[in-house]
Amino acid sequence: MHFIDRADAGRKLARLLLKYRGQDGVVLALPRGGVPVAAEVARALAMPLDLVTARKIGHPGNPEYAIAAVTESGELAVNPDEVDELDRGWFDRAVAAQREEAQRRHERYIGARAPIPLAGRIAIVVDDGIATGLTVRAAIMQTRKRGPGKLVLAVPVAPRDTAESLGRIVDEFVACDVPAMFMGAVGAYYQDFSQTGDEEVAALLAGIHGAGKP
Repeated sequence: MHFIDRADAGRKLARLLLKYRGQDGVVLALPRGGVPVAAEVARALAMPLDLVTARKIGHPGNPEYAIAAVTESGELAVNPDEVDELDRGWFDRAVAAQREEAQRRHERYIGARAPIPLAGRIAIVVDDGIATGLTVRAAIMQTRKRGPGKLVLAVPVAPRDTAESLGRIVDEFVACDVPAMFMGAVGAYYQDFSQTGDEEVAALLAGIHGAGKP
C-alpha cells in the first residue's frame, strides 16, 4: 500500500481504529513525522492529541543506522548486538545528548502544558511508519509507565518481523500494511514524505480536541 502523504496515511489508519471513536482515550504522536498522521486519527476518533517524544541514536560509523532510542524522560531501547560492541563512554554521552534534544523538542512543541493523563484510559501511539522499531519501542516503554488501561500501537506501515516483535509489548497492534518484503525505508511508501516542520507540529497539537487538556 502507498500513501499520498501523512494526512492520507492518517485517514486510512483512522478507519481501522473507528471502534475506539468516542471512547475515553488519548492519541499520542511521535514527533515530528507522526504528528500529521496522529492528527487525522485524533480527529476521526474525537480524542485529544498529545506527544511522546523519542530520539534515535545512530551508530558512530553510520549515523542513519539506529542502534538505540531514548525518550525525553529517559526510557531507553537498544539493539544489544550493536551497543555491546561500542565504547560505553561514547554511548552514554550519545544517550544524554539525544535525551536532552528530546526534552528540548518536547518543550518547544507543548510549552508548559502538562501531559494529558493516561491512567486507566486507552492510549493510541501513532507514528508515520516503522523501520527498526527502536524509537517506537522507547515510546511504548514511556507510555506504559503512565498506566493506560489499554495500549494500542497504530502505524501506516511496518515490516512484518518488526510488527510481530512490537505486537508482543502492546495490547493491540494496528497497521494499514505489514509487507513481508519491506522496501527498506518508510518514505518508500509515500508519494510525499517531505519533512514535517516544527510550526506544523505546534499548530496541530494546539488545534485538535483539547490538546494538553485532561
